[in-house]
Amino acid sequence: MKGNTPKTFAMLMLASALLVTAGCGNSGSKDASSGESSGTDPITVTFFGADASPTWNKMQDAVGKEITKQTGVTIEAEYDVNNGGEQKISLMAASGDYPDIIFPKGNLSKLVDAGAMLDLTDLIEEHAPNLKKIYGDQMNRLKYSTEDPAIYTIPTNMGVDNMTFDATGGFEIQQKVLKELGYPEVKTLEDYENVLKAYYEKHPTIDGQPTIPLTLNADDWKIMITVTNPAFQATGAPDDGEYYVNPETYEAMLHYKRPEEKEYFRWLNKMYNEGLLDKDTFVQKDDQYKSKIASGRVLGLIDQEWNYQEAENALKGAGKDDSTYAHFSVSLNEDIVDHTFQPTGFDGYGIGITTAAEDPVRIIKFMDWLASDEGQVLRNWGIEGQHYNVVDGKRVIPDEIQDRKTNDNSNFSKETGIGLYNVFSARYGDGVKDATDNYYTTNFPEQIIAGYTAAEKETLKAYGITTWKEFYPSEEELPLKDWGALYNMSVPTGTDYDVTFQKTQDIVRKRIPEAVLTSSANFDKVYDDFLAELDKAGAVEMEKQYTVWVKDRISLWTGKEVK
Repeated sequence: MKGNTPKTFAMLMLASALLVTAGCGNSGSKDASSGESSGTDPITVTFFGADASPTWNKMQDAVGKEITKQTGVTIEAEYDVNNGGEQKISLMAASGDYPDIIFPKGNLSKLVDAGAMLDLTDLIEEHAPNLKKIYGDQMNRLKYSTEDPAIYTIPTNMGVDNMTFDATGGFEIQQKVLKELGYPEVKTLEDYENVLKAYYEKHPTIDGQPTIPLTLNADDWKIMITVTNPAFQATGAPDDGEYYVNPETYEAMLHYKRPEEKEYFRWLNKMYNEGLLDKDTFVQKDDQYKSKIASGRVLGLIDQEWNYQEAENALKGAGKDDSTYAHFSVSLNEDIVDHTFQPTGFDGYGIGITTAAEDPVRIIKFMDWLASDEGQVLRNWGIEGQHYNVVDGKRVIPDEIQDRKTNDNSNFSKETGIGLYNVFSARYGDGVKDATDNYYTTNFPEQIIAGYTAAEKETLKAYGITTWKEFYPSEEELPLKDWGALYNMSVPTGTDYDVTFQKTQDIVRKRIPEAVLTSSANFDKVYDDFLAELDKAGAVEMEKQYTVWVKDRISLWTGKEVK
C-alpha cells in the first residue's frame, strides 16, 4: 500500500484549523486563518457524484432554493454519466485536483490512499449532533477499516433503520402481457420464459415494430446490474457485488464459480438461442436500451427500476401505463429461497470532504442541517403548502402532486428537487417516524400504494397482493448478514489485488457474453474455459485476500473474533 504521509498531513492541517477556530469568536464573516465562515453567509461548495443525476437543476428547484436560503450553501455539482465515477476519480487521485465534497461510490480507497479525504471523526463529534443522533450506536460501521479506523465518508445512499416496503427490481414483465395471459403464476425461470414466449407468439410486432421479449443492458458497468447480478437472486444468494460469501466460514469466492449460477447463464444462453433474448443485448448502449423500453415493445426486463426509470416515466407520460413493469421474484426452481431482502444492517456508499475544502467546519455543519428533522422533511417531502399539507397533524400529499410524482416524475423531480439532495447527508430510512409521529420519507405502505398507476393496481389486485414485495420472502424470514453488503466495501489500493481484480473483470465482461451467445451445445465448454481463465489470472489468491478483508470487516462491526 502507499504511504499515508499525504493523509497524515491533511489530518494535521484540519486539526490546526479546528484549534484556530476554537480560539476565535464568531465574527460573522469568513476568517482567513480559520477557514471558517459563519451562519448563512453565501458559500459555493463544489461536488462530484459518481452516480448520474439526470434531473439535477443546479439548485434552481424549489427544494434547492430553500436549502440555499436556510444555509447559504450553493452546490456546484458534476455528476458522472455512465461509468460509476471510476475514470474521473482515478484522474483526481493522480492529479490531486479534487472537489470540496465527493460521493465516490466504490472508489473511496483510491482517494484515501492518495491522501485526498479528511477524517470526519472529530468534525462529527464537535459540530454534527444530528449526524451523531442518526448513526447512534452504528458509528463503528462508518469506520474505514480495523487498521485505519478513520471516518472518511458518511453513508448517504441508504437510510438508517430502513425498512423496505416495496420491490423495485427483479424479473419484470409488462402489465399488458400479464393481463392478456390471465395473470399467470411467475415463480421460476421456466414460468418467466413461458409468459414472454406466449405473448411474443401472439404479438410479433407492437406499433409496427418488432416485439422484443427480453432485453438486457450490458453497457459498461451496467452489465453487472442486468446480466450478472441477477444470477444471485435466481440461485438464492444475496447480492454481494462480485463475490459469494459462505455464511458459515466467511470464505469469499467469485460468485460465477457456484454451480447454480452456471445453470442461470445456461438459461440466458437458451433464451438467446430461442430468439427470446434481444440479439443487441451485448452491443447496445444505455440510451438505446432505454429507448427500446420507452417504445413499449419490450415485454420483459431483468433490472433495477432506477436503471430504467426515465424510460418508464416516458411510457407513463405517453399514456402507455399498461407497458410499465411488474416485479417478480424468480428462481431456478421453487425450492430456492430468494435472498433479495436479506437484511444487511446499516451499510452504504457515502459522501466525504476532501483536502481541497477550505471550510470543512462549515461543510459538516451544512451536512448536519440537512440531517436535522427540518432538513430531512424538506429533502423528502418538499415545502409545506406547495408539495404537502399537514392535516390533523399528518403530512399529506395532495392528489394533484401525487399524480405528477407518479406520471410525470422526471419533470416533477427537476422542478421540485424532492429526492435529489439525499446524496448530500445522512437520513433516516423508510418506515422511521419523527417526533410528530409522521414518517421521515414518503415511502411507507399507504403512500406507496397510492403512488401505483392504475395498471399496476390492477395487476396487484389480480395477484391478491398490495405491493410487489409480497412476491418475495421477507427480511424476517432471512438471517442478518454480519458483513453487510460487500458491493459497498472499499478495499485497499496499491496491492496486487487491484491488478488481479481488473483482470478478472475483463475476463467476466468478455466471457459471460460469449457464454450467452454461443450455441447450446458449446455452452459447457465456453463456461468451463471461462472459470479456468479466472483461476489462471490469479482469482484463487485474490479470493483469499478478499476473505481476509471480509473477516476484518465482520470483526470491526460485530466485535467477533473471526479467523
